Amino acid sequence: MSRVQLALNVSDINEAIAFYSKMFNTEPAKVREGYANFAIADPPLKLVLIENSVAERLNHLGIEVESTDEVAEATNRFDQIGLMTDVEEQTTCCYAVQDKVWVRDPDDARWEVYTVIADSVDFGSAPVDGGDACCATSSPVESVSLTAKPGCC
Repeated sequence: MSRVQLALNVSDINEAIAFYSKMFNTEPAKVREGYANFAIADPPLKLVLIENSVAERLNHLGIEVESTDEVAEATNRFDQIGLMTDVEEQTTCCYAVQDKVWVRDPDDARWEVYTVIADSVDFGSAPVDGGDACCATSSPVESVSLTAKPGCC
């Protein structure tokens, strides 16, 4: 089952967890310091909350898929239709080891297609551009493999 992911920056993780638990009538699937995620069945949604002080509420958008093969299929499709991609393999982010591909929409919103390979006790590496937001990147997305470069969310 695929589902859309919405990753939000929140100012207070505990308040956000309480609100979204009530709103979606479900408890978080994972809670760590400054981080929580919900695997919501109805509507099918992966809601990620990241506590940090940036002004932007939207951290990033995503589509969670079931396998690395599906990430590769998305990457091939994006490449074939001319979208610039940024591939991350075996990267640790958001307390999980993931394979993923990133694209940006015309207004620079970041979208990832990803699969979770394993759980992790670590949040992941610092953002690649030194920014405050998880998964922050200030440079244009390029078509490269980042297997040797750690990523985040």
